[in-house]
Amino acid sequence: MKRLTILAILLMVISVPSFAQDIIEKPKEPIKPALIVIDIQKAFLPMMSADKEMAMEYINALIDLFRKNGYPVIRVYHTSEEYGVTPGTEGFEYPETVKILPADPKVLKTYGDGFNQTDLDKVVRATGSNTLFLCGLSATGCVLATWIGAQNHDYKAFMVKNAIISPSSEYTKDVEQIFDAISYDMVQLIMDSVQR
Repeated sequence: MKRLTILAILLMVISVPSFAQDIIEKPKEPIKPALIVIDIQKAFLPMMSADKEMAMEYINALIDLFRKNGYPVIRVYHTSEEYGVTPGTEGFEYPETVKILPADPKVLKTYGDGFNQTDLDKVVRATGSNTLFLCGLSATGCVLATWIGAQNHDYKAFMVKNAIISPSSEYTKDVEQIFDAISYDMVQLIMDSVQR
C-alpha cells in the first residue's frame, strides 16, 4: 500500500510540470465568432413566454452586430411532421421582422441538437468559426441541446442572455443563470476585441 502511495505521488510530481508546460506553451487560438439563430419559426413562437418580443429585439440586434463586424449568421430550422412544420409551410418560416438574409447559411434539423445528423458542423467549419453565440428557442430545449452539441464538437459556445426564450420565463432565466449566458454588451465587447 505504501508503495502505491509513493508511486502515485511520484507520477503526480512528474506529470504536473509537464501538464503546466503544455498550458503555458500552447498558443491561444484567436476568437472567430459566428451567430447561430435557432428555431424562431412562426409555428413555435406562440408557444413561447410573453418575453418573446424583447428576445426578438435582442436577436435582431445580435444579427446587426455580427453583420456590422463581418461575422457569419447561421440560421437553424426545426422540421417536424408531427407539428406540421415542414419546408414550404407558413409555420416553418421565420417572421418577416427577423433580419435573416437569403444568403445566410441555412441548416435543417429534426432533433433538438442542431449538430445531430445535420451539416451544421460542416457549415460552421466552412466559415472558419470556432466560437458560437446561440440565440433563439427554446432555451430549455433546442438552444440548450445545441449548446451541448457545440461543446461535443469542440467549439466554445455561449448562450446570449435575453436572446433566448422558452415556454416559461422562469425556466429561461434558470438556463441563463445555470449555463452562464452572456449579455449583449459582453458579445459587443468581444467583437470589439477580436483581432481581424
